[in-house]
Amino acid sequence: MKNYRKDTGEKVTIRQLLNHTSGIKSYTNMPHVWLDSLRNHYAKSYMIKHFQSGDLEFEPGSNFNYNNTGYYLLAAIAEKVTGKEYYELIKERILKPAKMFNSGIEHDEYAIKKMSLGYIKQGLKYLKDPYIYMPNAMGAGNLYSTVGDLFKWDQALYSDKILNKKMKQMMFTPNKFGYGFGWFVRRATKPNGDSVKIVWHTGGINGFNSIIWRNLSDSSLVVILSNVGPFAAFPLAVKIQQILYGNEPAMPKRPLYDYLYDFVANDGADKAIELYYKLKKEEADVFDFSESQLNTLGYILLGENKIDEAIKIFKLNIKEYPASSNVYDSMGEALLKKGEKQKAIEFYKKSLKLNPGNENALNVLKKLGVKLNEGSKRVPESVLKKLQGVYNLFKNFNITIVKKGKHLFAQASGQPAFEVFPSSKYKFYYKVVNAQLEFLPAKSGKIKGLYLYQAGKKLFAKKVK
Repeated sequence: MKNYRKDTGEKVTIRQLLNHTSGIKSYTNMPHVWLDSLRNHYAKSYMIKHFQSGDLEFEPGSNFNYNNTGYYLLAAIAEKVTGKEYYELIKERILKPAKMFNSGIEHDEYAIKKMSLGYIKQGLKYLKDPYIYMPNAMGAGNLYSTVGDLFKWDQALYSDKILNKKMKQMMFTPNKFGYGFGWFVRRATKPNGDSVKIVWHTGGINGFNSIIWRNLSDSSLVVILSNVGPFAAFPLAVKIQQILYGNEPAMPKRPLYDYLYDFVANDGADKAIELYYKLKKEEADVFDFSESQLNTLGYILLGENKIDEAIKIFKLNIKEYPASSNVYDSMGEALLKKGEKQKAIEFYKKSLKLNPGNENALNVLKKLGVKLNEGSKRVPESVLKKLQGVYNLFKNFNITIVKKGKHLFAQASGQPAFEVFPSSKYKFYYKVVNAQLEFLPAKSGKIKGLYLYQAGKKLFAKKVK
């Protein structure tokens, strides 16, 4: 494509765009892009040149990073090759053959009958999510559909209406990171011990969240569409699959943040904190007391400019989850908004110490003029070799550690493999998620297990292989 830089374009293949191993940076991860740039009516050529032609994050094919830019470029390439608009190709090659008459590409110019609006929940209120120009998500998120039509899409993939057997085999064959062409691929275990093949994908854009979960072993299907975002579609799909297997999953716990919000609004944060401890003592099995609940409440208050109240909630979260990098990052943001720069710097530094992969903390500290030692740590290959193995976290859930050259990769059951980066000899961090691994050597020098730090929790995994 003439609008894409030649030096990068010559390195990247179509296959790498399809399976997110291109190394191209995702334009949707750019700072403030959702609330600023994607609201503007950009031409495709401008989008490609100014948002999708940056430097590579890694050598193509060497790593995996989910990437919306790749699918925008694939749509643009399809237009170039066929001489047809992307929406025409989708209609002609997918929607018509599958008889999906309630699906299509969203254009700002045309009204869509019975189309849902997307909302976000703020406290106990539902607000319409901010506008974005949908063509800016071409190929990566501007498709609308229904549960019924996605069932038709599922059924079409069991036939040759859209793709032949060879193409489907390619699409559902995972790369070394657990991703095929547009699908995550995993093995799951049924209650009777049988192994089944699952292909799935989530979707999310302003005010909307979704998942399609296909069990290729028994042709069962789970489709969840929500017009309130964010929404945890994946764990719900897993629970529905358990029901299909004859299991009765545990009922989800009640969100704590919206319950406490009412008390903060009426009686102040101090009273809400008193209630928090009362509920934790008396109704721990009813409410969700995870780190994210208090963090969400804090940000709701911060968005309403109730800064002092937000700081009290973030302070409570730090007390409850002192090992979490995220809680210190949130406190830093609140203090910065209050104008307490030096205190904010302290909390951002603490966040960065716990998770050196926290790019938000890095960027904020740089903007504040703080000099940081960003030199990457080096761990001898002999040590990396010792860390390899299978670590059991829960029943049927392992973390597999693999050394590739001078790099270390971690792959959780049913998920892609991601590179982890050393902060010390036995401590590593992810860049794709706020999580860290700490390996535990025995006196003999052998590795006996690891700790996974994530969402304020410290979980032990024993080395079993």
